[in-house]
Amino acid sequence: MSIPDASTIRLFNSPAFFRLWIGQVVSSIGDWLGFVAITALAARVGGSSPEAAISLVLSARLVPGFFFGPIAGVFVDRWDRKRTMIVCDIGRGLVLATLPFVDTIPGLVVASLAMETLTLMWGPARDASVPNLVQPQFLPQANSLSLVAAYGTFPIGSAVFALLAKVAEWLGHYNALQGLRINQESVAIYVDVATFFLSALVISTLPITRAAGRSDAPAGRADMKQTFRELAEGWHFITSNGVVRAVILGIATGLFGGGMLVPLGPLFSKDVVGAGPSGFGLLLTALGVGMAVGIVGLSVTQRHLNHQLAFVGSLFLGGTMILLGASMSTLAPALAAVAVLGVCAGGVYVLGYSILGAAVEDDLRGRIFATLYTSTRLTLLMAFALAPVLSRLLGALSNRLFHGEISLGGATIGLPGVRLTLWLGGVIILFAGMVAFRNVRTVAMDDHT
Repeated sequence: MSIPDASTIRLFNSPAFFRLWIGQVVSSIGDWLGFVAITALAARVGGSSPEAAISLVLSARLVPGFFFGPIAGVFVDRWDRKRTMIVCDIGRGLVLATLPFVDTIPGLVVASLAMETLTLMWGPARDASVPNLVQPQFLPQANSLSLVAAYGTFPIGSAVFALLAKVAEWLGHYNALQGLRINQESVAIYVDVATFFLSALVISTLPITRAAGRSDAPAGRADMKQTFRELAEGWHFITSNGVVRAVILGIATGLFGGGMLVPLGPLFSKDVVGAGPSGFGLLLTALGVGMAVGIVGLSVTQRHLNHQLAFVGSLFLGGTMILLGASMSTLAPALAAVAVLGVCAGGVYVLGYSILGAAVEDDLRGRIFATLYTSTRLTLLMAFALAPVLSRLLGALSNRLFHGEISLGGATIGLPGVRLTLWLGGVIILFAGMVAFRNVRTVAMDDHT
């Protein structure tokens, strides 16, 4: 068992950040539990076309990001951040409480839209509050822990959903509960509602006041002209600050390339490395273990690293690992490459958040984190939606041009669509690394002169 880094122990001696982190853990478990439950509910309601139903319901989560995501940051900077998180948690709980009584796909789409809109407010409010609760030298550890809370809770949410099948079976014997439509999905949703309410309760104890946001923000009715002026101010800062621009572009583009691994993982495991469903489970496990190693390693070594160069290096190495892993024809070397990819992913995410937390003033932080939060969610969901389509298109093109394989030096290399798509994902990440490096180098040269 590894010994926690001393700075992490001191960080958790901050009661305020500890409570915020506990609230995020509880809320994230609810997020993942709700994600699995809504997916299962969409498959059941979709009848003869479960794949189409799931795709439509999950795609509905893209829409708020396009139209509301950037503006959400303006409101986060203007409003009391603690109150924003509390209201969003309660709102998400209330929306979820209606889902057991929804029997149509349009109803699930509306619920997904509402959930995503509230999440787009909650996330930036949380991210913008962290630098106000911890000292600057502890930001990497704080962001590491936030990453653990956000993504490390996915297995917990999935396991809880599986366990709730037995709970639903037991509760189904009570006639008095029939009005609640007891089944695995509904029990999971009710538990999810409880996690959001508990998160709101925990966050209500945080010492985050209006002073942590913009002290000059208007408290009265919304002024849309002022809102768009503030939005333009945030975008101007992003476009004029090379480091901030590099971090947002690097994380968002990197997630788009790396996110393709999730929907294509089962096909890659089956058709490329011949490992079937169990192989896909091992690939996800390798990715998760790699991220954990990256987070722990970063917590120990971050003081000795140039954060900007380490961020760029993680992008380059991550893109290389996708290219290498997708080139494998057996499971073991593919697992090794995916594990290193996980290490890089943890580094990119944590270092990116740390760089932004240190580089952005508090009165702009909500807008900057909202842009990052929106970009990452949009690109990740787009990767989930586009990867299968690209795989089919590239597979058809490969069959037409190369009969699905090429020969190099006497060796035959298969070119299925899934491998070509993952290679494309690796190239996208390498491109993000080159753009980030150019921006970081330009800023370094300007500072030197």
